[in-house]
Amino acid sequence: MLFLLTSCVFDSSDEITPLLKISDNKRFLATENGDPFFWLGDTGWLLFSKLTREEAEKYLEDRRLKGFNVIQVMVLHSVRDAVNVYGDTALIDNKIDQPLTTPGNSFENLGQYDFWDHIDYVIDLAGKKGIYIALVPVWGSNVRAGLVGREQAKTYAAWIAERYHDRNNIIWVNGGDVRGSDSTAIWKIIGSTIRQTNKDQLITYHPFGRTQSSEWFHTEPWLDFNMFQSGHKRYDQDTTGLAYGEDNWKYANADYSLIPVKPTLDGEPSYEGIPQGLHDTTQPYWTDTDARRYAYWSVFAGCCGFTYGHSAIMQFLRQQDNPGYGAKEHWDVAINAPGSSQMKYLKQLMLSKPYFERVPAGELLATKQGDKYDYIALTRGNDYVFAYTCNGSDITLKMNKLPWLEYKASWFDPRTGSTTEIAVNRNSGETTFDPPGEKQFGNDWVLILEKI
Repeated sequence: MLFLLTSCVFDSSDEITPLLKISDNKRFLATENGDPFFWLGDTGWLLFSKLTREEAEKYLEDRRLKGFNVIQVMVLHSVRDAVNVYGDTALIDNKIDQPLTTPGNSFENLGQYDFWDHIDYVIDLAGKKGIYIALVPVWGSNVRAGLVGREQAKTYAAWIAERYHDRNNIIWVNGGDVRGSDSTAIWKIIGSTIRQTNKDQLITYHPFGRTQSSEWFHTEPWLDFNMFQSGHKRYDQDTTGLAYGEDNWKYANADYSLIPVKPTLDGEPSYEGIPQGLHDTTQPYWTDTDARRYAYWSVFAGCCGFTYGHSAIMQFLRQQDNPGYGAKEHWDVAINAPGSSQMKYLKQLMLSKPYFERVPAGELLATKQGDKYDYIALTRGNDYVFAYTCNGSDITLKMNKLPWLEYKASWFDPRTGSTTEIAVNRNSGETTFDPPGEKQFGNDWVLILEKI
């Protein structure tokens, strides 16, 4: 089936997002010029369908100011009756291989404006703000329900890949909260079809909760980097026996050891403002403290970035909507949740030192590794070490493993981004560092050691 492709007038000179690539050591992401790119994402899943253009401007500008550089968005949340906030329909007769497009793309003249033109506008708006759109072509539940056949998948993937092949700020996210073992052939068709058209844009896969893309697609030539979803359950709620509980750093460890080497990141940890366990609103809610913990644990384990999420933002809850997952505030209030303002400090910290040489550094820990919230996350470069505790535990390190005569020690506060120097020390074997405050969950700190 052939389509008349319509797209908005796109001036690449307005875009400030260089193409992304995999770093030379295959562990991280980089710009086409070779500069480090730390993925700081937000789950704005329903951005295209729920927000007007004015609201999209407000949301994207807020995220830009908070340091976010990636927004994860789904194109088709549902194949059945897919419409956006303006009432524009996405498909003809609910068929994914028949996008409903109209000639032209004038927003002022609604007769020449459609569902897809609105997506074009938002993608280009993000590009002008230096933000990449991690684009999910069709959410996994549609494929799982049998609404997308193989030929339909190939036709639609080819169409949407062609529509956006000139945008530097597109990252493709195959799947969408679904196991790769469910309709594997469909996901391979979508991934390989996009790759045929868009050889320079990166592709990953967003899996089901407590799973990782590498389980099914690690060796697929279209998969540039891995993504895992550590999910929304507490340790005691995770009864499947198939996952790592809240220890999202274990997913990073598993991916880090795979051959061929590929970057990985946590694309969906527990959302701020969502019940622990996801559905039972009588349970405690995840907070900014948990968002920080997931972020530092996974990044220090070797991830190339991190995706933050908030319950009200991921669904863009409005006054007229019925709240899902116990969301307690509307999206335009939730954008000010504390966790969203704290994520930029991690990004700034990671980019403050030589980036591509960074490796996990668990071998520096002199004591037995702590269990659950007592876990100490460590990463290092040639001339620096970062060690993170989520509860103010003492950190004892084997300093004799570092070929430094002297070093400067500081405490970095993940809540504020401020740094307090402790002292300049001679290297003298095992050394214990006592974080400020008492040991309690949420008293999290990063120990920074720098070679002199």
